[in-house]
Amino acid sequence: ALTAHPDIDRSTVLVTSTASGEILVGYVVPRTGASVDVSELTSFAGSRLPGYMVPTQIMVLAEFPLNASGKLDRKALPEPVFEASEFRAPVSATEIAIADVFADVLGIDRVGSDDDFFALGGNSLAATRAAARITAALGKQVGVRELFENSTVAALAARTDLQGTVHRVPLRPRTGDERVPLSLAQQRMWVLNRLDPGSGAYNMPLALRLTGDLDVAALQAAATWAIERHETLRTRYPEDVDGTAFQEVLGAGATTLDLDPIDAAGEADIADRVRRLVYDGFDVTAAPPVRGALFRLAGTDDGDMQYVFVIVMHHISGDGASMAPLARDVMTAYLAATAGTVPSVAPLSIQYADYTLWQREVLGSTNDPGSAANRQVDFWRTELSGITPVIALPWDRPRPAEPSLHGGSVRAHLDAQTHEAFLDIARSNNATLFMVLHSVLAVVLARTSGARDFAIGTPIAGRGDEQLDDIVGMFVNTLALRTSVDPEATFQDLVCSIRESDLRAFGNADVPFEHVVDVIGQDRTPGISPLFQTVLSVEPLGEARFELPALTVEPVEVVNVKDVI
Repeated sequence: ALTAHPDIDRSTVLVTSTASGEILVGYVVPRTGASVDVSELTSFAGSRLPGYMVPTQIMVLAEFPLNASGKLDRKALPEPVFEASEFRAPVSATEIAIADVFADVLGIDRVGSDDDFFALGGNSLAATRAAARITAALGKQVGVRELFENSTVAALAARTDLQGTVHRVPLRPRTGDERVPLSLAQQRMWVLNRLDPGSGAYNMPLALRLTGDLDVAALQAAATWAIERHETLRTRYPEDVDGTAFQEVLGAGATTLDLDPIDAAGEADIADRVRRLVYDGFDVTAAPPVRGALFRLAGTDDGDMQYVFVIVMHHISGDGASMAPLARDVMTAYLAATAGTVPSVAPLSIQYADYTLWQREVLGSTNDPGSAANRQVDFWRTELSGITPVIALPWDRPRPAEPSLHGGSVRAHLDAQTHEAFLDIARSNNATLFMVLHSVLAVVLARTSGARDFAIGTPIAGRGDEQLDDIVGMFVNTLALRTSVDPEATFQDLVCSIRESDLRAFGNADVPFEHVVDVIGQDRTPGISPLFQTVLSVEPLGEARFELPALTVEPVEVVNVKDVI
């Protein structure tokens, strides 16, 4: 690609080790009489190569050093000299829009034209969100693959400018009082609840430890305000006369939490009470599936009181990503209540029911050959054709004929050196930590089962549009990632292969998993999940402890299984 430039006579690219890891260094010799602009040459290479193949540094030489046999003497090439990179502000409208999206998704203040999305801390899930938001901002189709292959602002802007415009259905508040069906993600949750309303297997808890001088009345007011703010927390899911379920949003006061403190004898008593609160089932057709409680412990050595505040909702009403905006809204409202004011936050621009109608309009019908749903179904039909649906893993106890919901947990710790090594592998292969961990898991499953071509499941957040960030609701979907392991291949080859399969899957992540199972036509067997039995979930976690006036707030881990053995 470098030699294709009209001013370059000869070029070579080498992998060089530095203190920060391995990088690509390009060495070029200009044509006679030509001068080389390194920045322009780098952009030229970036327009023809994936981002990870563009040299980090280009060095201009008068001639290549040759050995006695006339071949390139690599050892005689000059070592690269690194200088602090100068911030280059985005210039074009496209660059500015992309830089704004990068900054927003990654939570940083300033992004320049030469900044790389993944070097700034981006991962696979963040890339999915960024691609969707760039598409919305510019009206140009930008997929996850385009972002991976053009990961700097300038490179992605150049690629995006070449894309044609796309029609985008706007996400906006619904009009009228039309009956809103279940979202695609809610449908499976509804069926599972109707099969066993007494099960707490699909309940989602938010548990916070509050240490200090808690204003219980303010917390009660804050929880009430948060429930009024989010329609899903006061929505039930009855069925029509024809058996079709729908969302029925109830008015303020339909969901009430009694937060009168309940005294607990100690940590064990707290854990037992929280588990009972979490594991009790809901009838999602009868009332909004939300409950809560406030437990009070004895004081600490410092004399501070301790409480555990718990809200539990069924998975039909929310997902893991809902807990952050819910906790933030409760704490924001609590601060306002203690000051005798109302929360000074903008109303939500949309509600979950608005998203439901928008989602169905965007995807269309699988019976429409031109719809996004039909296109994605065709992809999965091809992608998962012929895989091994059930692999013979060595179990430590027999699989029951019916799911028991009993489970266990094993903790393992990866040290900082191993984590950094994983990141180095990811960087050198233009992959993410998720893709490296996917590769590691693939090797383990292949070696223990003997299978070579199977699927690994993974949840995907499903919150591409910016307006969905602050919504409590069920957006998550499940992907079946095709995983092929060649025993003769190197681990680097495996990472590259899995990177490609993951990118294909991320680009077709909207059609519901249950529909994919139906399309593949796999026979359903009680006690065995379809298509895969192993799930990989990578969840980046930040600092979870924060301070309020006279109060410290920390999350409480709740193991949401029926029993731990």
